[in-house]
Amino acid sequence: MYTALRLQRKLKQRLRSGEAEIVVVAPEPYMTYQPFLPEAAAGSISPRHVVVPLRRVLPHCTIVIGEARSIDHSKRTATVTTLASGEDGTGALEIEYDEIVLAPGSVSRTLPVPGLADHGVGFKTIEEAIGLRNHVIEQMDIASATRDPAVRDAALTFVFVGGGYAGVEALAELEDMARYTSRYYHNIKAEDLKWILVEATGRILPEVGESLGRYAVRELRGRNIDVRLDTRLDSCEDRIAVLSDGSRFPTRTLVWTAGVKPAPLLAATGLPLDERGRLSCTARLTVEGTEHAWSAGDAAAVPDLTAGETGRTTAPNAQHAVRQAKVLADNVVAALDGAPLTEYRHSYAGSVASLGLHKGVAHIYGRRLKGYPAWLIHRMYHLSRVPTFNRKARVLAEWTLAGLFKREIVSLGSLEHPRAEFELAAGRQPRPDGDDCQ
Repeated sequence: MYTALRLQRKLKQRLRSGEAEIVVVAPEPYMTYQPFLPEAAAGSISPRHVVVPLRRVLPHCTIVIGEARSIDHSKRTATVTTLASGEDGTGALEIEYDEIVLAPGSVSRTLPVPGLADHGVGFKTIEEAIGLRNHVIEQMDIASATRDPAVRDAALTFVFVGGGYAGVEALAELEDMARYTSRYYHNIKAEDLKWILVEATGRILPEVGESLGRYAVRELRGRNIDVRLDTRLDSCEDRIAVLSDGSRFPTRTLVWTAGVKPAPLLAATGLPLDERGRLSCTARLTVEGTEHAWSAGDAAAVPDLTAGETGRTTAPNAQHAVRQAKVLADNVVAALDGAPLTEYRHSYAGSVASLGLHKGVAHIYGRRLKGYPAWLIHRMYHLSRVPTFNRKARVLAEWTLAGLFKREIVSLGSLEHPRAEFELAAGRQPRPDGDDCQ
């Protein structure tokens, strides 16, 4: 989206004259600002303000909502299936191109853990974030109503696997929200909720540094969160989380945030990949040894020119992706004009992470901050980075209102199955939802 946004500005005259066309293929009609997913899950931000509608911000681009299934770069064609492909019987679209930008990002990296595919839920999309919020509150409703101690214990046990940004921030924000919500239940106390963070390595939040990582562990444990380092999830069959240290936790909530991998599309492009499955790229953001192909973000292995060691690539994070998009768009225009290309070079500015409301850690330009100042910097940074003034204003307004009024504690689980009520009214048994997270 950032690349297309800059291209439509740089190529404005050519787009008007018909000399150029920008086609954006995306599976959803919006771009998700993922750093705000934990706050959306906690109810601090409305879901619609975490996403940016492509048709609004890219009015001069052709938007195709669909999935690229394969790329034949020798013929300069992309095979794309859309929502209409299965309806009209015409099959997939063949889109021809002159220059192609591949930025499909990453998907959750799962492991062959028994029961994971049946009972786990990820945390990469707005749907997963809101579904998880609804689910947590529903589990509290179940625990409040049941007379079975085993059901109550499993409902109030929440297991998160993965100690990176996604896992720690999601757990911290949801624990904050659930602890607040518990005051409205007559038979649930905050200490009844059991939160467990499972991390295979010896530290969490490696991006913020070792000392702040240790502080984050102390902060979480001080909130009665069970942080298990050097521990793996061995199984979650029958809704029982079995850890490598021998612990067993009956649970109805298992959130998997243990890393990401490049989008599967890259394997169907025929373009050169590195050992991790990312596109091998040059510092100019072109695909290695390939003309007219470009990439950036999580899908691209881009040489880090600011690193002292050779062979190192830029980290797969939003900080690099957004800046790479700017250079990529400028280089595409330069290539069209026959001008020299610019190399991507950006020193890592630092990292920020939220640990719940008014709590956080930050490592900015060599300075380490924690607690409220770090949390404030976290919010200011991401507010400055979220696309469009419209979204900035809406997010700021919601934060302001959230500071003046009480949290929302409503679960809207029925949103995920809107026809269930009507099917009952029509005398039909609602179809199984297939969602074992519920």
